[in-house]
Amino acid sequence: MSKPDTNVINLRPDAAIIAPDRPCWAVYEHWVINEKGRKLRPGVYWHSFKRAAADQDDAEGDTGDRPITDEWISSPVTVVARTTNSDDGSEGRLLRLVTEGGIKEWIIAMEVFGGSGEDARRALFGMGVIIALKKRGTFMEYLLDQHPAEVFATTSRPGWHESGAFVLPGRTIGSANVRYQASNKAQVLFSRRGELTLWQSEVAAKCAGNPVLTLAIGCSLAGPLLSLVGVLGGGVHLVGDSSSGKSLAQLIGSSVWGDPGVFAASWDMTKGGLEIEASSRNDTILPLDEIKRADPKRVQEMAYSLANGQGKGTMTREREGRAKLSWRLLTLSSGERSLSEHAAISGNAAHAGAELRMVDVNAGTRTHRAFDELHGLEGADFHRQLTVAVGAHHGHLGPAFVERLVAADDKPGLLSDFDGIRAQFVEDNAQAGRVADRFAVIALAGEMAIAYGLLPWEPGTALSDCRLLYGEWLSRVGGGNAEDRQILAGIIDFIDKHGSSRFSDVDAAEVDAKVFNRAGYWELVAGKRLYLFNKSALIEAAHGFGLTRVVKALEVGGALAKRDTDRDSRKTKKYRIPAGGSARLYVIDPEAMDSEGGGA
Repeated sequence: MSKPDTNVINLRPDAAIIAPDRPCWAVYEHWVINEKGRKLRPGVYWHSFKRAAADQDDAEGDTGDRPITDEWISSPVTVVARTTNSDDGSEGRLLRLVTEGGIKEWIIAMEVFGGSGEDARRALFGMGVIIALKKRGTFMEYLLDQHPAEVFATTSRPGWHESGAFVLPGRTIGSANVRYQASNKAQVLFSRRGELTLWQSEVAAKCAGNPVLTLAIGCSLAGPLLSLVGVLGGGVHLVGDSSSGKSLAQLIGSSVWGDPGVFAASWDMTKGGLEIEASSRNDTILPLDEIKRADPKRVQEMAYSLANGQGKGTMTREREGRAKLSWRLLTLSSGERSLSEHAAISGNAAHAGAELRMVDVNAGTRTHRAFDELHGLEGADFHRQLTVAVGAHHGHLGPAFVERLVAADDKPGLLSDFDGIRAQFVEDNAQAGRVADRFAVIALAGEMAIAYGLLPWEPGTALSDCRLLYGEWLSRVGGGNAEDRQILAGIIDFIDKHGSSRFSDVDAAEVDAKVFNRAGYWELVAGKRLYLFNKSALIEAAHGFGLTRVVKALEVGGALAKRDTDRDSRKTKKYRIPAGGSARLYVIDPEAMDSEGGGA
């Protein structure tokens, strides 16, 4: 057989008669008629000559009336372009598939040609392509034989691409030459159903007046803005009793990008699984239901990982490093307990950093539990109507928002708008500033969507709701450094638990024999009790922090009531104790810590 001509013939519907330059490959998306008047159904063909006659004619150098063959290989599959994956540099081919279910695109990795190609053919069958069973090898030869001039970029991660386009499965916003390359077994997260206008009237309109619900929508829309305005990832954690409405907020947030029943994820997974879920929603939002399903021993570590946007590196069996997963997004979590309360179940000390990365939002004790405004409905009816509505209409707002964002292409203006909104979130330290950044970018996303005409809310709605929720958080945690608050809270809890069993009167005439594992003493000064901690007890009370850091927090909180002035005192005061002799003790005023919000 002579070397095939790899020029693929694409037939238009009105071009019914063909005369291929045999031997060659050809793809027809409609019925055609060959030069002998034979009808050919749509598909991939190998046009050639019958072997015996071809051998004879080749010898004679004549191609006159040689018998021809038209081998049907598969339903129409056209190799449109070469592809290069921006993530790892691997190559592939972009295929156009004409199936009974419609026209589809799929990217086949070149590495499949190193094997039998069975997995690739199985995937194509799953998408509706029909391949002649006795022509499976020929089909792979056809694909490999194509050399399209056009080159597309691909990525296996949704969100912003290095080209400036925003990539989603099945759709790229801002470029015609970038595609999302997914595993054929990947779950379809980003999907659309119903209409945007009905989502606006049946869902968004009823969210007005409900800060928890407007926050959920803002969280979803803020994902594409994070990298543009320089805000780090993180999340908000909706805290409230069961059946309070937290799950509805997550369904609404999920409906911005896809089917709420599919797009939302669960805390009930390994850290590696969580990394995969986050990466697959890059630059959007990761909803995580009921924190009680998370492993208490690892929940804080998982919160850090989500906010930092970097997965853990792993090795292949050949000891080659796999690429780390990465992402930037906001997490919309929910639970009956806060992050620190859930972590405490396993005996782990709360990490202030984890709490800052997953900020608690009150979604349980508002006017109607998680809601503030029911728009004339009963609570159960309000919940039911919105649940039905997001199931019928979803996946429109997020892409529409990104379309407006890409069309505007105004990075300086975006930064200026963010600075203006951020200035309205007041903080007294860098840690609260990080939380303020998060609420500000959520507010910015909501206000931009209002200005684009995508949300039927009054201008200023998203900003005022975010300021309200931020203010509630700030009033709960108080000012100052988060680690300071955590240390003071730990010491207050220690006093509450052990004040009568591990402390006794320092002025007593005799040692109190009922005190075991002594933590120190107490003394009455001006009618209030001060607690005199020994060194080991103070470190125990502020579990996870060193002595120097604990003493610094006590100083900042004004909780060290007494100290000696000599150089060797190290913030302690020397006391004579009932057992005889003396001891240097840390004198702590619990009332001062309460006034600093240490018990929050």
